[in-house]
Amino acid sequence: MSDDECKARCSRRQNSLVQPLLTDLYEITMAYAYWKSGKMNDYAVFDLFFRKNPFQGEFTIFAGLDECIKFLHKFHYSDSDIEYLKSTMPPTIDDKFFGYLKSLNAKDVTIYAVEEGSVVFPRVPLIRVEGPLIMVQLLETTLLTLVNYASLMATNAARYRIVAGKNVSLLEFGLRRAQGPDGGLSASKYSYVGGFDGTSNVLAGKLFNIPVSGTHAHAYITSFTSLDDLQSKTLEHKQTGEMHDLLELSTKYRDEIADEIGLLVSEASNGELAALISFAIAFPERFTALVDTYDVKRSGLLNFCAVALALNDLGYKVNGIRIDSGDLAYLSNAAKDIFEKLSIKYNIPWFAHAKIIASNDINEDIILSLNEQNHKIDCFGVGTHLVTCQKQPALGCVYKMVEINGQPRIKLSQEVGKVTIPGKKDAYRLYGADGYALIDLLQRSCEEPPQVKQKVLCRHPFQESKRAYVIPTRVEPLYKVYWKNGKACQPVTTLQQIRNRVQESLNTLRGDHKRNLNPTPYKVAVSDDLYNFIHDLWLQNAPIGELS
Repeated sequence: MSDDECKARCSRRQNSLVQPLLTDLYEITMAYAYWKSGKMNDYAVFDLFFRKNPFQGEFTIFAGLDECIKFLHKFHYSDSDIEYLKSTMPPTIDDKFFGYLKSLNAKDVTIYAVEEGSVVFPRVPLIRVEGPLIMVQLLETTLLTLVNYASLMATNAARYRIVAGKNVSLLEFGLRRAQGPDGGLSASKYSYVGGFDGTSNVLAGKLFNIPVSGTHAHAYITSFTSLDDLQSKTLEHKQTGEMHDLLELSTKYRDEIADEIGLLVSEASNGELAALISFAIAFPERFTALVDTYDVKRSGLLNFCAVALALNDLGYKVNGIRIDSGDLAYLSNAAKDIFEKLSIKYNIPWFAHAKIIASNDINEDIILSLNEQNHKIDCFGVGTHLVTCQKQPALGCVYKMVEINGQPRIKLSQEVGKVTIPGKKDAYRLYGADGYALIDLLQRSCEEPPQVKQKVLCRHPFQESKRAYVIPTRVEPLYKVYWKNGKACQPVTTLQQIRNRVQESLNTLRGDHKRNLNPTPYKVAVSDDLYNFIHDLWLQNAPIGELS
């Protein structure tokens, strides 16, 4: 990548809070200890990975890499950073250390990573970080911050996309429930990456070029109490420009259609009708109405249809309705029936396809239940459960040293799942005869890559009896160099490209790996050479007990 391309990539907006001091204090204290002991230039390799897929699922979407690269590009301790660190560190700290920190940058760091937007799995490093020990240690917390929530959020959104299906729109409505403004922006960004179609978050729309969408709240409806509240009643015809009384037209249609759809005008709220007429005058193009303020069937649908038909006479096509409470499956079917009847009665075929948007604490299980009830919902607005990831609030990525000065390092634990896989590794995705991804294979970087149509022994990293031969029809190397010699090494990717990558990558998985209930675990294996390497190192480092 050229210098100009690198600057273009890294000059894109990043949250100003993402800076070297966005870290844990122990990273700074370790850095000083490394510096004091002369180990700051030891060459270290760290793996960033997670141990378990979130949401009781069997896949994860990797996100946040682009933000990591931008962070590396601008890594620098400012004068005020140094002054603050001096004030927080013990007075015994050698002042030369702060001068050393001031000169630090990421030019000697190398980043290998999986492509952002890819499906990833436990134990497979998402990012491999190489470079001077002090520098790669100082990156730990910030890289984890940038990857953990982004990947969790993108995965959550992808799961909603899967259960909703391809023909239903998904809108993120969670800003008011998110964990602060930074959480809200990240949620909007990575829900879009994961497969949502838009957001209500206006700032996210501006910053990330995400489609924005919104109608009105119940407050708008309840701010009108009667038809007398209407200050303006007229709207010009879209084609002729002639002014028409929208109130007169709407009330005429309300009286006309009530019997047709089995409703009583006397039960409909005049205040609601006034609010809808007022909103229609303000937004005649793609008019969308909230219809559950009083009663969806008895009032909301009747008033909406009356205004919609009046708008049609003036050359405008409404967008649809939003239902925010009640039995969503039943009400969506009732609304669909009414739209279809009126489309036939007035010979306006498009009205049969007026959109039905549903909100109200939507989560995965609710969508699955609505699917079973044959709902007629065209779009879900999802807020709290999406942006807060209520099913699982953290992914749990970790950052572990696996090599120093060419010597492998292993972290042991009584919990086998927490034992790290040592050494510098490469990762490959092996595909089966059906074209789907079959297994991810980790092997030592010094090994030859697996070859198509050649038998590969794949082993569970910790269980000796779990092993199988695989003859891949395709071999996909998972790592690319993303940062080296102080420069980004891969082309700039837009949010839309990352979003497309998510769906492409998900399409390489079998359906049983992606299903909501009891998904089939996807296999991650190590080569025979790496398996033996792990266990030899394990025995070398594990203390030998003594019985007496």
